[in-house]
Amino acid sequence: MTYASVFAPGLFRDHRILVTGGGSGIGRCIAHELCALGAQVLVVGRTQAKLEAVQAEIRADGGRADTAVCDVRDAAVVDRVVRDWAANGPIHGLVNCAGGQFPALLAEMSANGFEAVIRNNLLSTYLVSTAVYRQSMRHHGGVIVNITAGEAGGMPLMGHSGAARAGVHNLTATAAVEWAADGVRVNAVAPGYVASSGFDTYTDERMLRALHAFPGMTPVGRLGTEAEISAAVVFLLSPAARFVTGQVWRVDGGAGLTTNSPMFPLQSPPPQPAFEGFHRAQAPSVLAGGGSSADAPEEPDR
Repeated sequence: MTYASVFAPGLFRDHRILVTGGGSGIGRCIAHELCALGAQVLVVGRTQAKLEAVQAEIRADGGRADTAVCDVRDAAVVDRVVRDWAANGPIHGLVNCAGGQFPALLAEMSANGFEAVIRNNLLSTYLVSTAVYRQSMRHHGGVIVNITAGEAGGMPLMGHSGAARAGVHNLTATAAVEWAADGVRVNAVAPGYVASSGFDTYTDERMLRALHAFPGMTPVGRLGTEAEISAAVVFLLSPAARFVTGQVWRVDGGAGLTTNSPMFPLQSPPPQPAFEGFHRAQAPSVLAGGGSSADAPEEPDR
């Protein structure tokens, strides 16, 4: 089996694209699709074993992938990783998919916990984006796509993450303006409720109950797939999106709409099949009644 992308074969032939948080979840899926479309991808994460596993999968499928262990919250390490890869050729694309959070009410969080999530999601996006811009895209142009979340209206149990995502949305718009003259486009994709490995990092009972309620909170009546997020990222990286910059694209099955109101409550929709393009997708065990012993992501990912 191979990745069933809807995009043209060879779309990213001779393109070099860096994907952070590529060791698992949505980042892993994005790395697979980009490689299936001809790109050479640098898969970045904090855990060598995860990176090597993804690299082995991609190579078994006939793709090209490099790996780099990197704490994307450390400016010096980020600069070194980007510099080393840029020395071998321009970086045409960057997907900032690294991130992570834990469920907690605002009054339950420590200052350290709040700061850690800001660093995981907002600081990392700033550090990697500016390093790639300074060392490659300022001279050659390119495309950046930030993976965030829909934070409008607040994110109860995830207030730290919502604050970070709001920051990334503003950062996206600012970079799109400041770097446009150098041929750089910057956009963001805000996934809704997506069945990804990140679900298995939650043990909080309130969050587990919410996970099973998510399908009923979207007009389409189901969770999204990693491949549906990856498809949006691929479009924004592609030439078809050359007139799109500074935007936040919600890919959420309509969950961000204000349709769930007393005037028009959500209905039970007929079955709507998901796009299942990722041939190596792994359903989170928590949706099948399993669980996880982890309190927070071992590696920033989504």
